[in-house]
Amino acid sequence: MHMIDYGRNALRRDVIAGLTVAAISLPQGMAYALLAGVDPRYGLYSAIVVTAVASIFGSSSHLINGPTSAISLVVFSALSIFDADQRVEAAEAMFLLAVMVGTIQIAIAVLRLGDLTRYISESVILGFMSAAALLLAIGQVSNALGVRDKGTGAQHILYRLWLTLTTGDAIDVKPVLVTLATLALAVALRHLVRRYRWPQFDMLAVLVIVGVGAYLAGWTVPGADGRTAIGVAGAVPPDLPSFHIAKVKLSWAMDLASDSVAIAFLGLLEALAIAKSIAYQTRQPLDFNRQCLAEGLANLTGGFFQCLPGSGSLSRSAINFQAGAATRFSGILTAAFVAVAVIGFAPLARYVPKPALAALLLLTASRLVDVRRLVYAVRASRVDAGVVLITALSAVAFGLDLAIIIGVALSILLFVPRAAKIRAAELVVDDDDVVRERLPSEPSNRGFLLYDLEGELFFGAGPELEKMLHRIQQQADGMEVKHILLRLKRVRNPDVVSLEHLEHFLKEARSRGTSVWLAGLRPDLLAAFDRLNFTALIEGDHVFPQGADEDSATLAAVRRIRSELPEQSAKVSPKLYYRV
Repeated sequence: MHMIDYGRNALRRDVIAGLTVAAISLPQGMAYALLAGVDPRYGLYSAIVVTAVASIFGSSSHLINGPTSAISLVVFSALSIFDADQRVEAAEAMFLLAVMVGTIQIAIAVLRLGDLTRYISESVILGFMSAAALLLAIGQVSNALGVRDKGTGAQHILYRLWLTLTTGDAIDVKPVLVTLATLALAVALRHLVRRYRWPQFDMLAVLVIVGVGAYLAGWTVPGADGRTAIGVAGAVPPDLPSFHIAKVKLSWAMDLASDSVAIAFLGLLEALAIAKSIAYQTRQPLDFNRQCLAEGLANLTGGFFQCLPGSGSLSRSAINFQAGAATRFSGILTAAFVAVAVIGFAPLARYVPKPALAALLLLTASRLVDVRRLVYAVRASRVDAGVVLITALSAVAFGLDLAIIIGVALSILLFVPRAAKIRAAELVVDDDDVVRERLPSEPSNRGFLLYDLEGELFFGAGPELEKMLHRIQQQADGMEVKHILLRLKRVRNPDVVSLEHLEHFLKEARSRGTSVWLAGLRPDLLAAFDRLNFTALIEGDHVFPQGADEDSATLAAVRRIRSELPEQSAKVSPKLYYRV
């Protein structure tokens, strides 16, 4: 954001967008805190601090950070080590969790590993979000029905649901009516907002309408015993988040380690995916590592200001973009408007019915599942279908934190074998002096072998590269040819393992009296050859770097080899052609 270019029109757009996003941040902040099993004020604090810090340091002009449903679900899973009456300890552990998440994300940014997030499969995200939607819905059943959760955090969520429904309290009609009314009103208002393009205040309006209705019915007013007829969100102090150092135990850090890694990766994936999808429409260039740093700074800061860990929000970012936000200042204004609302209206939170928040979360769960993309991924290939299924089942069976780690491992397992593929195609020079790939029915070149190599020369490709070079040498021995030309134009990123295999091949060829020619070498490969003194293993005029010939380094090498072969010298053509 360049203030010198920031004018009145941009400010107007950012103010409108900030007000619009703040209207949805208030109910979402409270709802996501409820989802995480913590005090609603921590969700509102996150909508202030995390949103502001991420907007200040971020790269995207439209990404809005703060509490999200997926992150809150993992937080809930992480805090399940605490019993229901350990609310203070759970809150302190959550602040520690935010600090750990922020530290991991900052480390990723410092090491410039932000680009690695693009190697996480889309199928992993789809499977994770589908399972997250299911778990989100299951977690809100008790609030929607007005019954208490049964079981302990150590028990599986599906077993706890079974206990809640079969051995718990009797279902209360009043919370069910509030839930149904909220669902109906939210769906109707969303339809009207889209149809008439009204400002997207529908979620806030639903909470106000339902809250007023429940209050007039006397359901959220404490009785003589101090209890309300239906559950309420609870009082939120009219204070801004203050600096706070969590009182933690070392054992908590050990218990939260896997969850912090899962949230860190999930948060970056969410934020970068949302930022990229909006930037695709705006053509805004993004700095992934800078955005990773912003995510880390936001969570680290939030951990010291009593915040729920957060990430990029799909709904709030989309609304920010659609409302016409011009710069990142809209996110700062969003945080400021939420802060003003907390100071002015926080006492009214005690009248917000929990079933109403639960209903909004149930709607959020239904919108988390992109059915069209899910069906497309499942139909695309069996591999993608398997990844979706494994990730989703892992989330339900083992928890969202392990599901992310399992999904990342799956992505790596799927990516590395594909990246490790080295393709070696034998080329021939036909009677028309055209260099092309040899057909299975054709003989090899007379007097020399010509191979085109393609792929990443990293350690994963080492074994396959070694086998391939060995086969080429065996073929040369069997044909009794003394010249091997390797076209290396399409090999990339050499590392020590692959370079050692190439060195061994060159030494073996020299010991057998075979001349090795190299063509199309890229600058990085040439530089590596110079550093490792490969010039002692191959003659200087046998190396044809990329751009060494006016038309092709490979064609220049072919002409040189043919000129040295007695049976080929008469066939040397001043001009060869490619069809590779």
